[in-house]
Amino acid sequence: MNDDLADLNSRIDRTNELLQRMLAEVAKTPSTHAIFVDAGYLYAAAGRLVAGTEDRRAFDLDAEGLIDALIDRARTIFADSRLLRVYWYDGARRRIHTAEQQTVAELPDVKVRLGNLNANNQQKGVDSLIRSDLESLARHRAISDAALLGGDEDLVSAVEAAQGYGARVHLWGIEAPEGRNQAEPLLWEVDSQRTFDLDFFKPYVSRRTTPGYEPTTGRPAREDVRFVGAQIAAKWLSERGRDSLVELLPGHPYLPGSVDQDLLVEAEGLLQYSLRGQADLRRALRDGFWAHLQAQY
Repeated sequence: MNDDLADLNSRIDRTNELLQRMLAEVAKTPSTHAIFVDAGYLYAAAGRLVAGTEDRRAFDLDAEGLIDALIDRARTIFADSRLLRVYWYDGARRRIHTAEQQTVAELPDVKVRLGNLNANNQQKGVDSLIRSDLESLARHRAISDAALLGGDEDLVSAVEAAQGYGARVHLWGIEAPEGRNQAEPLLWEVDSQRTFDLDFFKPYVSRRTTPGYEPTTGRPAREDVRFVGAQIAAKWLSERGRDSLVELLPGHPYLPGSVDQDLLVEAEGLLQYSLRGQADLRRALRDGFWAHLQAQY
């Protein structure tokens, strides 16, 4: 009897030790988040908020700058988590990338997923793509948190699927000039909700009828743009000091939205050339900015 009790206690001790090891491993595993963007909702809601129209042909959206701003905001919200990637869902005829979608697809840490566009320019199949990715990533424990920028009621099943595997889903929305632009059942289902206002989107949306930067010279070379980035970095460092540099470095290769927007505007002024939609030149600009700052650290 005593031997049986000793054997039972030994098994309990081994089980407890195993559980403690598992808990220790879980504690060391970093949390991971991903951002899921329904581009149809984004263009419609941001276009109406900033440009007064949902017609994509009537305004320009700086997708690269906006994605960086969303990544920067997620880094603040999920402070102890790392980014897996940004998923960008849009529609295209016969699922063939447009030039704009191709530019987005070439951005680092961004995955473009395309549904179809019908004859009325309505997206088809996007919601099922979002559900498939959310469910798969949650099931394989690839993410602990999902930030979902969208508003369609059909996304409720995607949220439920991800939550069923233990992921938390955070709904991000865009301020509506009147009423709501997100379905109530979706608002009820998510773990948290956050709305981005006019000031957040203003730097990234502009009407095509509004005068902006117009190129007065030919397209600059990447090295020229990189040099301008370094110039601006030198000025930024002299004005802000090394303390600001130390705060900025951990975010490499991403820049806070406000810093990135200031960099873009100043570079366009120096170059007398618009960098909107020029993904390769935007990257060269940031590369030059970072290269100078890192050399000073």
